[in-house]
Amino acid sequence: MKLVFRAVLILAVVALGAYLLGYWSPGDVMAGRWRGSMPATVSVDTGAVRGRMNQLDGQAGRVVQKVDAFVSEAEMSGKIRSKMALDDVVRARTIDVSTTAGVVTLTGTVRSVAERDQALKLARDTKGVTQVVDHLVVGP
Repeated sequence: MKLVFRAVLILAVVALGAYLLGYWSPGDVMAGRWRGSMPATVSVDTGAVRGRMNQLDGQAGRVVQKVDAFVSEAEMSGKIRSKMALDDVVRARTIDVSTTAGVVTLTGTVRSVAERDQALKLARDTKGVTQVVDHLVVGP
């Protein structure tokens, strides 16, 4: 019971302090008006709002295109890595695959010329690849 009494007392003191400091007046509270709030009617320049919305729409479209390009590049690299992982000749873990605008770059070390040729063939045969850059090194 003491806890409830203290809570009510604290709320009353806060409300009284706000009233005395001029934040609220009984008329404002009863009418639903609070100091510092915006008036109920505000004039809005709808032309400016529409212009800003069109500008944001254009920016969002460009962002979506960039994300689509990034996803398709990552998807293409993933397909090539998967093909290499399933291939019996190619050791996929020693080859790095990166894709930019349809250009695939293969980097790493392979055991033989046959493995290099097979990795290049798998990359070239992937849909969407326009060019394959060979940075593979035949080594031990």
